[in-house]
Amino acid sequence: MRFTRVLAFVALIVIITSLLMSDVFRAIQRSFLYFPLAQTPPPVAAVLPGADEVRFTTADGIALNGWFRPGPPGSTTVVVFNGNAGDRSHRAPLAAALHRQGFGVLLFDYRGYAGQSGTPSEDGLAADARAAVAYMQGRPDVDASRIAYFGESLGAAVAVRLAIERPPVALVLRSPFTSLDDMAKLHYPWLPIGPLLVDRYGSIDRIGHVRTRVLVLAGTEDAIVPLSHSRRLYEAAPEPKRFVAFDGAGHNDLELLAGRRLIDEITTWLREIP
Repeated sequence: MRFTRVLAFVALIVIITSLLMSDVFRAIQRSFLYFPLAQTPPPVAAVLPGADEVRFTTADGIALNGWFRPGPPGSTTVVVFNGNAGDRSHRAPLAAALHRQGFGVLLFDYRGYAGQSGTPSEDGLAADARAAVAYMQGRPDVDASRIAYFGESLGAAVAVRLAIERPPVALVLRSPFTSLDDMAKLHYPWLPIGPLLVDRYGSIDRIGHVRTRVLVLAGTEDAIVPLSHSRRLYEAAPEPKRFVAFDGAGHNDLELLAGRRLIDEITTWLREIP
């Protein structure tokens, strides 16, 4: 009888483990992390006049769409890595403001976003980011030695990972978190989900390997990514670096999306590049 109970217990553990490792479990978990809009963005002329429609393909065959507004010859080009929601049209005010300061800007959407094929994942977004930068480096109207990364929230983790593989001339992180494990502990402290995460985005373990200028921008009233998380990531980053706190700003406040001070801080940081 005891042996039967042991077998039943082992079988239960095997079933639970199989469920946790299944594609269904992965899909459910990722549905709480990625929030893509199904529809395609509006025409670029209606949102970001002067920008071109661009298209490039990832190493695993996913075709991605974006908008590129070239800067003057020899200028720095900023590649924008979106957060986990919305699409490139929501970053158009940021792109327009940066372009007015003399920078080229690329906006693009990850796989599974904006009506594109594929399913979002940490490795998938890394492949998308890699393809976007490779596309920029291959354009004749872009100085490949002057490409900067701007990462927003989840996109900051994407940017940090790529910065190790393909160092940018500068790295700008807006509302970055340390790791998805830390975020899970913050927002779901009663659930032991950390060890079960399929996407981890461990920026805190990667930032020390970055070899470029790092600017961290964060709001003091951010209820999604607390200021302390962004500061901790900043402290782990190598020099040269700068941390800017926006008093009273929340995660999705205009001040952190495309506010005047945000643009001024980014502009100053990029213009200080040797």
